Amino acid sequence: MNDSQSTEPPVPAPAAPPLGSSPSIEGLMPEAATEDELVRDRGTRVLVVDDEASLRRTLARLLMTRGFEVLTAEDGESALALLANGKVDVMLLDVVMPLMTGMQVLQLVRQRQPDVEIIMMTGHADVATAVRAVKNGAYDFLTKPFPSTEAVLIAVAKAAERKRLIDKTRLLEQQLENREQFGEMVGSSSVMRQVYRLALGVAPTSTSVLILGESGTGKELVARAVHQHSQRMARSFVTVNCSAIPVELVESELFGHVRGAFTGAMGTRAGLFETADKGTLFLDEIADLPPAAQVKLLRALQSGEIKPVGSDETKVVDVRVVAATNVDLKKRVDDGLFREDLYYRLNVIAIHVPPLRKRKDDIPLLAYHFMNKYAKRMGREIRRISPEALRLLREQPWQGNVRELENAIEHAVVLARGDAILPADLPFGRGAQSVPTFSDRPPLAPASPFVLPAELGDLPFAEAKKRAVLAFEKSYIETMLERTGGNISEAARQSGLDRSNFRRVIKKNTGRKKEP
Repeated sequence: MNDSQSTEPPVPAPAAPPLGSSPSIEGLMPEAATEDELVRDRGTRVLVVDDEASLRRTLARLLMTRGFEVLTAEDGESALALLANGKVDVMLLDVVMPLMTGMQVLQLVRQRQPDVEIIMMTGHADVATAVRAVKNGAYDFLTKPFPSTEAVLIAVAKAAERKRLIDKTRLLEQQLENREQFGEMVGSSSVMRQVYRLALGVAPTSTSVLILGESGTGKELVARAVHQHSQRMARSFVTVNCSAIPVELVESELFGHVRGAFTGAMGTRAGLFETADKGTLFLDEIADLPPAAQVKLLRALQSGEIKPVGSDETKVVDVRVVAATNVDLKKRVDDGLFREDLYYRLNVIAIHVPPLRKRKDDIPLLAYHFMNKYAKRMGREIRRISPEALRLLREQPWQGNVRELENAIEHAVVLARGDAILPADLPFGRGAQSVPTFSDRPPLAPASPFVLPAELGDLPFAEAKKRAVLAFEKSYIETMLERTGGNISEAARQSGLDRSNFRRVIKKNTGRKKEP
């Protein structure tokens, strides 16, 4: 058991055939520009475990010449000891070893350090065992003798890249724990956090993404967030609604055309693929793409090449495609309206954006977000939404989803007379019957004098005043707590009271003793 510290020159490598991709990683790996770039120095620690000393030395020397930090172990026990004492990213593990087999080591590593990516090494006679190892959690396997030194390097580099992607995704998940917003999307419900995690996980790659969801759920916002968290964020994000382009112009719009390609083509024009080169192209309503354009889109996704209409020459583009639809695309395939091969090419990673009725806990957060947005845009001093208005918002079916909610809040901001949005300000609230409360009345003004509730007029002054004050305090604290999401400290700050006094008012009116 020893750390290899070779300084020998790189081992010459013959040209290597492509290494077969493992089903466990397909669609998750960032695409490298070349194999040579992939296997250069990545700062990765590799543990080589094999009972054959000469093979350990050869592999260690080969990996170190490409920048990998290498540890070696002659048996399973030594390997487990090294894992316990330090960080290891990738392990090259022989299947057949004395004392402890590679399969036994694999099982223990999966239990103790599941983040380590393991590549099994096996002779041709043990391929079935290696395949079983992959099913049990190994990343990939290599057969001895190795097809080439380059094959080993590429396998290790891809395993290391997957390890980095998983580590980065886990870090981003931790950062999201206290976040309520992702890109321009707003929401803290569990279903939205699942959307955030999936979008963050796929963003660093160049994998195609299919976003599914009803109209108005924010599919384009998800696509933008994926772009903004990718390595293409500094490049163009180009959007196109496939259903809005005339059928005869779809191919020209996507792939461009040359002068004279068709009637009216007075000059050469670049298509959206060329415009989005090195960036992201968002194809909304992808189900409405005509069959001829589907064929060309499939070719562009497979080869990275496009051919402008009327041209005999192809152009190479580097475009990440994100598509979206509000229909059942698989059913379109079954009905013969959408190409099956294109469907599977687009559907490498699918993100389902839930309808608003499935995430009602996000409605108050979204409502305040839109209130602040439009109040600032219109120069209105609107700072809150009454509890009754929020209750009414939560009760709506929201067939138009977030887009409909945004329109409703914009409508309310326009009509609101005071500093709060009331039920009557909402487009569906004018005919709604609600019990009048002090918080649901317009602010006092000479033209709108205070109206005493009838039931208080039958009581002595002192008793009527006491009940009125209690009603005011109860309504006021409910409004402040609703506005701040139950945060007592922030509610006290906004009310101008110190925290202890605010808590006393809460206790007197609601019996609430503990901060949520």
